[in-house]
Amino acid sequence: MSASGTSQLRAGAAKVEISKRGERLVNDPLYSRALVLTDDTTTAVIVSVDVVTIAEIGTVQDDFLVNVRSQLEKDLTIEPLNVLISVTHCHGTVCVDVEQLTVQAVIEAWGNMVPVSVGSGIGHEDRIMENRRLKLRNGYEADVRQLYCLPPDEEVLGVGPVDPEIGILRLDREDGRTLAVVYNFACHPIQEVPNGGNTADISGFACSVIEENLSEGTIALFTQGCGADVNPSFYKGNDVDYLRDAEPLGNLLGLSTLKALRKIPVRADGQLKLINEKIQLPRADLGQRIDEMEREQRKLLESLAFSATSATTRGERYLKGTALNFKTFLTLFVKHNLFPEYPSYYSYRYLHEKMMGRDDLARLDAEKKRNMDRYIENIYTMEELTKIQIHIDMLKKKQASNTASKTGTIEAEVAGLRVGDFTLITFPGELPVEIGLGIKNRSPHEFTFIAGVTNGYLFYTPTVEQLKNRGRAQEDTDCLVAPEWQALFESKVDEILGKL
Repeated sequence: MSASGTSQLRAGAAKVEISKRGERLVNDPLYSRALVLTDDTTTAVIVSVDVVTIAEIGTVQDDFLVNVRSQLEKDLTIEPLNVLISVTHCHGTVCVDVEQLTVQAVIEAWGNMVPVSVGSGIGHEDRIMENRRLKLRNGYEADVRQLYCLPPDEEVLGVGPVDPEIGILRLDREDGRTLAVVYNFACHPIQEVPNGGNTADISGFACSVIEENLSEGTIALFTQGCGADVNPSFYKGNDVDYLRDAEPLGNLLGLSTLKALRKIPVRADGQLKLINEKIQLPRADLGQRIDEMEREQRKLLESLAFSATSATTRGERYLKGTALNFKTFLTLFVKHNLFPEYPSYYSYRYLHEKMMGRDDLARLDAEKKRNMDRYIENIYTMEELTKIQIHIDMLKKKQASNTASKTGTIEAEVAGLRVGDFTLITFPGELPVEIGLGIKNRSPHEFTFIAGVTNGYLFYTPTVEQLKNRGRAQEDTDCLVAPEWQALFESKVDEILGKL
């Protein structure tokens, strides 16, 4: 830890394009953006990279963080733990020399340093995101993903919260021109673009809006907030009639940031403080949960052939199969929904049978309705089986990783950075919105924000409550840690905030 008194803060910023070209249409460029801050006692670096992660998944190598820090220590004598590398978490594709280009961005920023004034503030944007966790009637939660279908509408009771705050750090040159903007927002930038091209997604478009509407040369750095369970609005749009497009959402985020930024006053404030500590988080043992999920899977498979016991069958199971296939089901479904009173023939024939004391068509319709109900029930069961298999596979991968580990813990960096009144907590995991809201509420600092997926990658780190739902939503399943992780993390965060 190091701190400064009232000395003049200096800063420099730069960006270098890292888009991969040649294999895929580049819709908009991806960048490594760097901000170097110094008070001549402490030097801190914030890097924002347009990639999904800098380890574990994606195309960036696992040693990216170590290599970039080592090179910057060699070239610029910057302490490795003073380099904070955050990712925007977009799913764009970057070039193979992204490591060298990121170092280049920092070196260019170092060479551009000038005295700056500092301002902090909060913007608001609530139109571009939605919580992707759905609260269900059965007490569980599901998530909104492209990989599988949503539960039936009648099973959904509610959704989780979002965080509409945009955390903003503004740095101006002495002549009043803006040098850099750091902004923090909680939402997965995974909306993509209509042409399917390589894109920096929502955050990339927002950065462009900010940079193009401020002083020439302004650099806008995005840090991902606690958005593990937050999707872009209408994320399932391509499933129906809505074409997903990141640009309008990114434009809204950029404009909302600008709207707030223009009201933020700046002052000469040399306060620069950085704390970076490591904690050990417990790994989860997922064996029992995998067994439970596989038992549930077998039960659902069996239910495709037999129904559960009921009073009408005197406690015995009955066959639940149906003679229908999709072709015959669809024909019946249309008839029974267009003409519910007389689905099988013209109305006069039903009236004739009734007059003659017969109900042949009515009995036929009832049998068809039973077959359709069974077919629909089987469809829902198969949809659930698809989701369960995906989650079982994910759980097994995480269990294999934890079992192969030489220790029962995972090391994680928790950093706290204060620039003027702007306070940023960083963590390698994908944090849910509830944790971010809790940290903000407890913080002694007015302008406190949290950047996930920073300085490594720990996959999802759900709340204790969400982990009770493990195996039913991606955040809870694609997770290495045991529930006790949350208390350890939050205790360390509160400790760091107290020191800042």
